[in-house]
Amino acid sequence: MLGEIKKFIRDDGLLKVSRNIKELGFKIRELERIYLAKTGDSISIKRLSSILELPKETIYIALEANNNIESINDKIDEEGNELLEYIKYDEDEQGKLVDKLTVSGLIKKLNNREKEIITLRYYNDKTQSQVAKILGISQVHVSRIEKKILKDFKDKMLT
Repeated sequence: MLGEIKKFIRDDGLLKVSRNIKELGFKIRELERIYLAKTGDSISIKRLSSILELPKETIYIALEANNNIESINDKIDEEGNELLEYIKYDEDEQGKLVDKLTVSGLIKKLNNREKEIITLRYYNDKTQSQVAKILGISQVHVSRIEKKILKDFKDKMLT
């Protein structure tokens, strides 16, 4: 029973992170400490990646997994007021945030060409003709791809 309580306190935080990732994070921190002691310099993510034969993304995830989560609810100014009180937003902003997160998730599922078209059109304000020229395809083809993507987005957002 005592072991289960210790495990709960150790492993159950606000975000659930696998034990393997946590242990990898500790291993990486130890490698960083040893490298710093030997060389006097910080070790790069690229170097850690090659030493551990793991992708850089995995290194980043493992390093972040052991960091404490900071909440804006925990932040207090000099007068004892929560910082969250200073942030004003209307209900519509919350909807906009949800929409942005939804669209961001949908964009991640696109193939590279589709991502490039959406990025150029809606984030870089390029016309279909400009996008066509950049990608070496016709404006009509850009229009068809864009129309298909937007229809898929709409369908996925309505379900």
